[in-house]
Amino acid sequence: MPQRILVIEDEAPIRRGLVDALAHSGYMPLEAADGKAGLELALTAEYDLLLLDLMLPKVAGLEILQQLRQVRPAVAVIILTALGQEGDRVRGLKLGADDYIVKPFSVKELLARVEAVLRRSAERPSDLRRFAIPGGTADLDRCELRFDDGQRCELSQREMELLRYLVRNANRAVSRDEILARVWGLGSTANIVTRTVDMHVARLREKLRDDVSDPRVLLTVRGKGYMYAQEQVDNE
Repeated sequence: MPQRILVIEDEAPIRRGLVDALAHSGYMPLEAADGKAGLELALTAEYDLLLLDLMLPKVAGLEILQQLRQVRPAVAVIILTALGQEGDRVRGLKLGADDYIVKPFSVKELLARVEAVLRRSAERPSDLRRFAIPGGTADLDRCELRFDDGQRCELSQREMELLRYLVRNANRAVSRDEILARVWGLGSTANIVTRTVDMHVARLREKLRDDVSDPRVLLTVRGKGYMYAQEQVDNE
């Protein structure tokens, strides 16, 4: 069955272009021309991914995203923004958007982003309260790691949230900016904040028993950020 993609975009030429490109690529598009109709579809329709413009009449895109996350926290969302809307992009990421694309964009870029987000959504673990780690189990309800040798290691709330986010996006390099927006809820990338991310990653490596000098699970991707290597975990 084709994957269904909801497009909420008030500019008719852009919306028609998006719908035509998605249909031509084998997706089943749904569409709404304003925020009110879009909100109703976002909350009630069946779809796999939402393409959401932020500047909408009647109900703003960020309001749609906020209400959507209260009802359907796991649905994939890509926000569409204008070049000067950096602040809105950050707020969108904080509210749970999976990615953003800046207008004007090419059809090729759009389809690549759609494919990537849908693939990541399909790969997300179904249970993020408890999941396997090398040599043990992460229990996020209890904020602890339990190892097969009987040892336990407590996680701070921030470490738990960081691990959850990296595992949700396993096998994808996650930038520090994205971590700051989605885990810390911050838009600033001041050096002191960036170092805080690095220190939390370093502590997580120690607690996961990942070799800090040659990590195999929580990887540093040069020039991009950090990645949780699910394939390595599965091979343990």
